[in-house]
Parts: sequence; C-alpha cells; structure tokens
Amino acid sequence: MNRYTLKHTIKSLFLGTILSSALLNMAAISPAAAQTHEGIRYADIAPGAYSIVAEVRAKPGQEAALRKITLPLIAHVRSDPKNLVYFLQEDREAPGHFIFYEIFASREDFEAHNAQPYVKEWFAKLPELATGGVQVMRMETLAP
Repeated sequence: MNRYTLKHTIKSLFLGTILSSALLNMAAISPAAAQTHEGIRYADIAPGAYSIVAEVRAKPGQEAALRKITLPLIAHVRSDPKNLVYFLQEDREAPGHFIFYEIFASREDFEAHNAQPYVKEWFAKLPELATGGVQVMRMETLAP
C-alpha cells in the first residue's frame, strides 16, 4: 500500500468512526426524533413565520430534574407536522438554563402546539423545578 492509499484509508476510517459515533449519539438522545425528524424544511419557512425564543432556568438543585422532563419535548415537537424548526439548548456555563428555538408557520400553529397534552404536562411541572417561569420572545421570521 503506498502512502497516498494509506493516507486515504486512514482518513476514511476516521471519518466513518466520527459519523458512526454521531449517529449513535443522536439515537441515544432521542430515538423518536431521529426517526420522525426529516431535517429543517427551509422551503416551508415563509417570511413572517411565527418563531419563538424562550428560556427557562432550573431552581438550584433541580437542573437534572428539569433536563429530564424537558429532553422528551424534542421528539414530541419535531414529530408535530406543523413544527418547522425546534432546537433545545442548554447553557454550557450555567447547567439548567435552557433556550428553546421554535418556528411554526403561524401563531395559530404555535397555539395548537401549546394546547398539546405533553406541553401542558410540562408546564404543570415547572413551578417545582424552574424559577421565574418561561420567558418568551415572540418573533417574526424575516427570511428562511
């Protein structure tokens, strides 16, 4: 095997390992989301789409509990055909501080999302786990 072939074989093995690891990590986080989420549908996001940036902060000592009830939202929301984009993020420097980024075609679609039983159940658990409730910014998408 010459140097060129060896270099490309090693590179292929390395990239294959990274890809396999990434896919396994995605499946471990949310198997349902990996099966139902087809990716961000930018073509479906019209200017003026209804977007939300929201944040919630865990009470001291409740970070893990809030994370545990919040992570399942990823699969639920992404499986909603009216949801166009959904990201849940956690502050690296302040565990238990979560930011939600969501896009729906309209306010009505967002309100229908909030009326879902899993969303109502999540909100019902917040008083014991979060401080200050959910802070919400209701935004308008200017372009996909």
